[in-house]
Amino acid sequence: MATILGVLLFLVVLGAHTLIAAVMTRFLRLRLDTTWGTAIYVAFLIPIVLLTSTLVVSGPLGIGIDLETTVAVLTVMILLPGVLGVAIDVLYVEHPDEYELPEPTD
Repeated sequence: MATILGVLLFLVVLGAHTLIAAVMTRFLRLRLDTTWGTAIYVAFLIPIVLLTSTLVVSGPLGIGIDLETTVAVLTVMILLPGVLGVAIDVLYVEHPDEYELPEPTD
């Protein structure tokens, strides 16, 4: 029973990491107008946030399963959700310029 709960909590953390990466990418696309800014943000800031979250969740909270190697942890908990979150935002959510916003009234 404990392993089933561990796997379920692991999947919840993976989903949360994907959501974090997608929301951070969306925020980036709304705020930045440069291509290099996007690349730097996605390559450095999102993995730092996901790494911090992984350390907090797996360390003091003890949530998840033992992936045994550092490479497995970095791949499964940071790289996979990061790439999936960015892909979801870039491929499946409309570009911010495509939204028509109403004109502000005084």
